[in-house]
Amino acid sequence: MTSQMSNTIDLLLAESFKEIAVTKPIEKITIKEITDRAGVIRPTFYNHFQDKYELMEWIIQTELISPMKPLLKEYKFQEALNLPFDALLSNREYYNQASKLEGQNSFEDALRMQISALILECLPEEKIRAKLPYSWLTPRRTADYFASVITDAVLNWIRAGMDAPKEEFIDVFLNLCFHSIAELVTTL
Repeated sequence: MTSQMSNTIDLLLAESFKEIAVTKPIEKITIKEITDRAGVIRPTFYNHFQDKYELMEWIIQTELISPMKPLLKEYKFQEALNLPFDALLSNREYYNQASKLEGQNSFEDALRMQISALILECLPEEKIRAKLPYSWLTPRRTADYFASVITDAVLNWIRAGMDAPKEEFIDVFLNLCFHSIAELVTTL
C-alpha cells in the first residue's frame, strides 16, 4: 500500500471517528461503527491503528501538533499557535467531546504526551541540559512540566466552550510563557 493511500485511509477513519464522537462518548464507540461509517472493513482499521485511542492520538498529532513544527523551529510562536487553535475551533464539537474522555487513554494524557514530545523535539537536549542546574531536572521532566501547564490551559479553554477569542488566549498564553511568575507579581 502506498503512503498516500495509507494516509487517505487514516484520514477517512479519523473523520469517521470524529463524526461519531460528536454524538456518542468516545469510550462507547466501537471499531465496527468507525469502519462502517468510513466504508471500510474492520481489518483495514487494524492495519492502521491498534485501537480507537491510538486513532485519537493520531488525530492530535496530525491536526494539532505536526502543523506547528516548521513554525516553531523558526521561532514563530504566534503563527505556530494559531494552527492548532484553528483546528480546535473548526472541530469544536469533537474536541469538546474528546476533552471529556478521562482515565486510562484520556484525551488529556494523549495531548500532554504529544506536547511533551514536541517540546523535546524542538529544543536541543544539550542546550536544555546546559540551562538546567540539577541533574535530576532532566530535559524530559522539564518538557513534561511545560506540557502539563499547556495541556491544562488548553483543556480549560475547550471545556469553557472555547468562548474566549483564540487571539486573546494565545496572547495571554505567550505572555505567561515568556514571563516568570515573579515578573508578573512584581509588576502588579
